Amino acid sequence: MNRIALKVCAASLALLPIAAAPVEMQANPTVTQSQMEKFSTYPAYDGNDLELTIDRNGYHFCLWSPMADSVRVNIYKHGQGRNLVTTFLLQPDAATGTWRGTSTDNLMNHFYTFQIHTGGKWLDETPGVWAKAVGVNGKRAAIIDFEKTNPEGWGADHGPKVESITDVILYEMHHRDFSMHHNSGIVNKGKFVAMLEEGTVSLNGQPTGIDHLKELGVTHVHILPSFDYMSVDETQLPSNTYNWGYDPINYNVPDGSYSTNPADPYCRIREMKQMIKALHDAGIGVVMDVVYNHTGITEGSNFELTAPGYYYRQRPDGSYSDASACGNETASDRQQMRNFIVNSVKYWVSEYHIDGFRFDLMAIHDTETMTQAAAAIKAINPSAFIYGEGWTAGDSPLPVEQRALKVNVAKMEGVAVFSDDIRDAVKGHYSDEADRGFASGKPGNEETVKIGIVASTAHPQVDYSKGNNAKVPYATSPQQIINYVSCHDDLCLTDKLDISMNGCSEAERINAAKLAQTIVFTSQGTPFMFAGEEVFRNKQHVHNSFRSPDSINAIDWNQKEQYRELFDYYRNLIAMRKAHPAFRLRTADEIARHIKFDDITASNLISYSITGNAGGDTWKEIKLVFNGANEAQTVKVKKADWTIVAQDGKLDMNGIGTSRGGEISVAPHTALILVTE
Repeated sequence: MNRIALKVCAASLALLPIAAAPVEMQANPTVTQSQMEKFSTYPAYDGNDLELTIDRNGYHFCLWSPMADSVRVNIYKHGQGRNLVTTFLLQPDAATGTWRGTSTDNLMNHFYTFQIHTGGKWLDETPGVWAKAVGVNGKRAAIIDFEKTNPEGWGADHGPKVESITDVILYEMHHRDFSMHHNSGIVNKGKFVAMLEEGTVSLNGQPTGIDHLKELGVTHVHILPSFDYMSVDETQLPSNTYNWGYDPINYNVPDGSYSTNPADPYCRIREMKQMIKALHDAGIGVVMDVVYNHTGITEGSNFELTAPGYYYRQRPDGSYSDASACGNETASDRQQMRNFIVNSVKYWVSEYHIDGFRFDLMAIHDTETMTQAAAAIKAINPSAFIYGEGWTAGDSPLPVEQRALKVNVAKMEGVAVFSDDIRDAVKGHYSDEADRGFASGKPGNEETVKIGIVASTAHPQVDYSKGNNAKVPYATSPQQIINYVSCHDDLCLTDKLDISMNGCSEAERINAAKLAQTIVFTSQGTPFMFAGEEVFRNKQHVHNSFRSPDSINAIDWNQKEQYRELFDYYRNLIAMRKAHPAFRLRTADEIARHIKFDDITASNLISYSITGNAGGDTWKEIKLVFNGANEAQTVKVKKADWTIVAQDGKLDMNGIGTSRGGEISVAPHTALILVTE
């Protein structure tokens, strides 16, 4: 998520001056010194009965709020409007900091809110922080039978088996972007259930929707925030308000705007599960983008209305810290907030069969919380995984050594971070739209690209002192690194190349795009791509399209025919990576032993080999040459019987020709890949 451009330690930020969630126009709340001191004395509670549990003895309500004087529950007939049924008080349990009460009335399909009394007044109503079903716009929690939300076959549903995150190929998409365009051929545009529609085609007959994903060959979709967020009014969906969703309200409920009926609390849950099952049936895992680092508002948030001050970090003067650049930051280092994050991801894995999580501004969280979260989801689903942005958007009271920064990734077992090293070196710096990178012709980025190639691990031939961002090998394993050149933030790759390569032909820009992604998909670590770039998607030069209309964000599927050759290049690149474990090594030692860089003095030219049937590959040696220059360059390749896999902007792992080696000319902005059996 984009925020104000800042530097924090060694981590550079993919940030811009506009916030991707509403920044509050209100006075900053504060807490007193005595209140802050009390936070550490409150008992934490990690029981599985928070919020609401139902059994034959009744409906049992439980709210954690150790600072409350009184707590009451309000029962409603509907999700909105004046239809109060009853109100009753909960009783305190001082040992756990909770308030409890039971109703023996039949409350199924009713709605409820909590209210706490503190500081001499009743605060506003809230569904609580653990609501698992809600009414329209998430104002009231819903009492439902979750068994009725499960699609047919849900009990046997599971995602793809993953032995190593380096085997994963990530495809980042937004529900609306992927299906909303008028030529998508999809009926349920912008909805979870768009993924249930098979056989959809564009106006010119190209597969779209889930068939497109299967054709492309990605292993996992990374969906932008799908929990209940605040910026879209679910009662006014015909207005087609757009947002990315980085402004959370209810963390454990799907957003209603992606359902076909936001007023029905069953609908959003059932349809999200149907989407996940459809993707699983296609062999594709589902990664959920999560935003536990801040809330869409501070005063009036569910956190503040249940335990004022506790869930957020404060500066020494009592003002709320703002490392998110969105008005607040949560305090993962406080036990109850840590419990919330860990239990929330466990819930999504258990109830929704989610296969992985991408943590927004992950460095706002502490390393211990991230380690515990990773361990908790692995215990439920060994194939699930966690990765995130290893930076913040501003300073934080959390000590640097405790932050989940990319430079601290080795402290977090089972967690990976995005590589801004390879991103900025390959395409040009995110903060300067005119800046070129290695793939688009700017010299001086060679060593930083090499850092990306070896997944930021120690390598005897890589000089980290020449790195643009990282100056040390901060990863101890390639399983800790996510490689990418483009995502929803900042200029997408097509727009970045269009601006920075001003004056170049479209063919030259397409070659640069191919080169950029070839570097990403052949580098060690896990490759990540932004939806639609395989069809040369653009966003009309909009840097931060979090609230831009569909005319900016929606993928134009007619471009799949127009740029079919580019799509096939991506498809073949993905197929090659999946077929050859040499590109998916699992340890830093393997990388150091099998990757050998050639001594190259020319600018914008990198040549290296992956040797020795690396990772058990059938290819004995793979020679990769990347020429990012604006002119052809010549490399010397040892004499051997080589099969040409990539050359002159074409790629096919089965071969497009042969070579005996010697001096070979590599065209501008292209990759040369040769292999021997």
